[in-house]
Amino acid sequence: MSIIKPTRRGLLRTSAVAGAGLAMPTIFTGSASAYMNEPTGSSVTLGFNVPQSGPYADEGADELRAYELAVEHLNGGGDGGMMNTFSSKELKGNGILGKKVEYVTGDTQTKADAARASAKSMIEKDGAIMITGGSSSGVAVAVQALCQEAGIIFMAGLTHSNDTTGKDKKANGFRHFFNSYMSGAALAPVLANAYGKDRKAYHLTADYNWGYTTEEAVRESTEAMGWETVNAVKTPLTQTDFSSYIAPVLQSDADVLVLNHYGGNMINSLTNAVQFGLRDKLVNGKNFEIIVPLYSRLMARGAGENVKGIFGSTNWHWSLQDEGSKAFVKSFGEKYGFPPSQAAHTTYCQTLLYADAAERAGTFNPCGIAEALEGFEFDGLGNGKTLYRAEDHQCFKDVLVVKGKENPTSEFDILEVVEVTPVSQVTYDANIPQMGGPEATLGDCNPGA
Repeated sequence: MSIIKPTRRGLLRTSAVAGAGLAMPTIFTGSASAYMNEPTGSSVTLGFNVPQSGPYADEGADELRAYELAVEHLNGGGDGGMMNTFSSKELKGNGILGKKVEYVTGDTQTKADAARASAKSMIEKDGAIMITGGSSSGVAVAVQALCQEAGIIFMAGLTHSNDTTGKDKKANGFRHFFNSYMSGAALAPVLANAYGKDRKAYHLTADYNWGYTTEEAVRESTEAMGWETVNAVKTPLTQTDFSSYIAPVLQSDADVLVLNHYGGNMINSLTNAVQFGLRDKLVNGKNFEIIVPLYSRLMARGAGENVKGIFGSTNWHWSLQDEGSKAFVKSFGEKYGFPPSQAAHTTYCQTLLYADAAERAGTFNPCGIAEALEGFEFDGLGNGKTLYRAEDHQCFKDVLVVKGKENPTSEFDILEVVEVTPVSQVTYDANIPQMGGPEATLGDCNPGA
């Protein structure tokens, strides 16, 4: 009989005895289909796996809004949003490859085990052909590994850790969101210009892989320009009161606090830092400063006045004036009554990019879609011209450096873009140590069946 064996660039049909030489996924059973969950009816199901509870629930809610908007546009509803500005013109509003797009949802709880269980159920019980979502890099890495094993494409949602497309990259996984290295590369020159090159930094770091790689990226980039790191302390992801972690900062000789925190963690730690009077301190003859490497509008809104003047980086911001960003903000705003977050933007883009790849490949086969995405250059989805690099499945595009506005005009107008860092400044070799070195490889695409 004829079986399908995955290769790096697609599919190879060979003659063999069933099961001979073919490593089937250990938690998924095979089928007679050419690939996992091959659609047979008039619709196709996508799996939206987001944190609907836990510290990143606000981001998850906005991701889900964007996913629902993307499905509406793919099925021909609404105004089409960024389908109208996307440089690829394959999407016609008639679903994907003529099949109506349906979806199922799950709650990752911002926990890797819960996220894997949710994704597994979507694949096995609901027949999801693609899994996407997440607002935690720990979740993204775990679900990406599961999708690789299952033979399903994983279009990562909000995940900023280097590991997702670094040491833990997979052939079936793709990331549109930027990463820790890019934040460090974009922020360092701005920080040097604003605060000088003679600074002492104290890091508080969320105790999981996103926190580790963000701390590493910011440390390396700031130390390269002359800063000294005086301490780095890990904090539990479940922490809500950071007072006990802020107090020791006052006993050190640090004059900068770097909060490698996200979501509710960042809101709480920044609030505690301000309550302890850090922003009013004069240390080493300098004004004490706080930095938030990864910002979102949702976090800024939650932290309120505490974000004023504080630098950070973002993947995208609703105030951008390119045609794609304006189209997305219009569609999202009309549907939900407020502007989208960067989490919403990246998940909307990932849904369109998956659908477009399927159209260009002419198949839902994950290896055909992977080949269509690898090396794909596009424009019109915000952030300027973008490349889905083949070597690591990481998108390369411009990165935004932002800071909290001193005089916001509304509850949504809290951050201002102070610099659009060109993609050339944040591009790196795929084999650098921060990304796992040359030992980290994508492996082979797995069609799953």
